[in-house]
Amino acid sequence: MKSICALVLAIGPAILFTHSANAQTDYPNRPIRFVVSFAPGSSTDIVTRLLAQKLTERMGQPIVIDIKAGAGGLIGNDYVAKSPPDGYNMVLLTGGHPSSVAMVKKLPYDPVKDFGMVSTIVSYPMVVSVAKDSPLKSLPDLIALAKSHPNQVSFSSSGVGSLHHLLGEWINIEGGIDMLHIPFKGSSQSITELLGGRVDVMVDTATFTFGQIKGGKLRALAVSSDTRSPFFPEVPTVKETLPAIEFSSWLGVVVAPGTPRPIVDKLNRELRAILGTDEIKQKFAEFGGIPLASTPEEMRDRIEREIDRWKRVVEIKHIEKQ
Repeated sequence: MKSICALVLAIGPAILFTHSANAQTDYPNRPIRFVVSFAPGSSTDIVTRLLAQKLTERMGQPIVIDIKAGAGGLIGNDYVAKSPPDGYNMVLLTGGHPSSVAMVKKLPYDPVKDFGMVSTIVSYPMVVSVAKDSPLKSLPDLIALAKSHPNQVSFSSSGVGSLHHLLGEWINIEGGIDMLHIPFKGSSQSITELLGGRVDVMVDTATFTFGQIKGGKLRALAVSSDTRSPFFPEVPTVKETLPAIEFSSWLGVVVAPGTPRPIVDKLNRELRAILGTDEIKQKFAEFGGIPLASTPEEMRDRIEREIDRWKRVVEIKHIEKQ
């Protein structure tokens, strides 16, 4: 009897190990859920659907889109954070994920530990822009005007605590100025007020702004990326005037924490292959984006750096958490 028990105890872990190893080797062997945490039609939704199509083609299993929008992405993110660690649920985090740590009083998850990082997908700069008939021709012009007229030059954002808002405040800090923040409920309202002359400057993403610049409604003063955008090489970076400022928003794939590394690595390889295609480069270029593959560790490091950055901005400017 003892020998049988000993045999069962010895074989049991081996069976479990074999089952786990097979699950990882066979991955994926059923449909994968790709959660969209923002509204249909958003850049997050568009990129998710594009990746889902390409992953379906490459991995031989359907990638099912599941809309769980709301609360600034928290609902969809939380769903994946609390899903089984098997690689069958994933979501795109956004550049607003680190800033939410600085601005939200209580998150339903740990922003780093509760996600299995896979890879960043795309990066795109923020843009500081004005109406086409604005007398402001450059970022130095804006800073000079703001210094001579404290709290009189206004900048718009898509809401308190948004990346748009925090980047504007970061410019305030590094430029030694006090632009007045005017929050709106989204980019469409923001640009309406800018074009109507009720706001001086708009800070927004390239995904929204580039189309307006191409259409002649806006003039870009600067982009926030480390280097000039290949789509508007004549537009300077913020960094050329304020060297401490460099930031690009991004999207990146995550799965549940504890997902086995072989599954994470397989997803990473497939995503890298997709991001290397000319088709994806062209699709991303349509909204000012550039493919940005990374290792899981590089993605985690980016998030941690940006959490520290936005916490600093919020603390210096005494911005109330929401």
